[in-house]
Amino acid sequence: MVSASALVGIAAVALGMVLSPGPNMIYLVSRSVTQGRRAGLISLAGVAAGFLVYLLAAVAGIAAVFSVVPAAYTALKLAGAAYLLWLAYRMLRSGGEPVFAPGALPVDPPRRLFAMGLVTNLLNPKIAILYVSLLPQFVDPARGDVGTQSLLLGVTQIVIALSVNGLIVLTAGSVAAFLGRRPAWTRVQRYLMGTVLAGLALGLATDRSRAVAAA
Repeated sequence: MVSASALVGIAAVALGMVLSPGPNMIYLVSRSVTQGRRAGLISLAGVAAGFLVYLLAAVAGIAAVFSVVPAAYTALKLAGAAYLLWLAYRMLRSGGEPVFAPGALPVDPPRRLFAMGLVTNLLNPKIAILYVSLLPQFVDPARGDVGTQSLLLGVTQIVIALSVNGLIVLTAGSVAAFLGRRPAWTRVQRYLMGTVLAGLALGLATDRSRAVAAA
């Protein structure tokens, strides 16, 4: 059985990661303020599915492939960088209309919202690093089945991530009405978020770090 200290440790890591700006947070905020809370929650469901994919991979030991095949990890980072650039392009090409105004950006159907949330999370290097490099270090083979420990640790991370992201979605939906009446603020937000996305993409593309195997 996983130790209490391991649960606290992975919880602290998960909280720190979800509170730091990244692809998931930016996508959920931008989608929530563009289409409202319902769209944000559907997108969050896609993000949750992405977490489950990584968790199942970790439990099955597949995620360890990134540690022994550097090319796979590099490919993930480059794919993530390309996706972030595409999101930045969509944000910046919306013209002079405020991103917080209803209908200012193309309205995506639920299936696409879910798929975008899923893809955003699957191509999120922070989550890949968490499951490939960090989570295995909280597993102690001497305490029982490694797969069961990985499952419990992963579920802990998912609960924290979804709770925090859910609050972000609900808050973003409320902020939409406030900023929707202030065009100057919405223009600044649109260019700021587009610039941040492009910066994240550049950082990923030039990052030389590699996934490390657990000791």
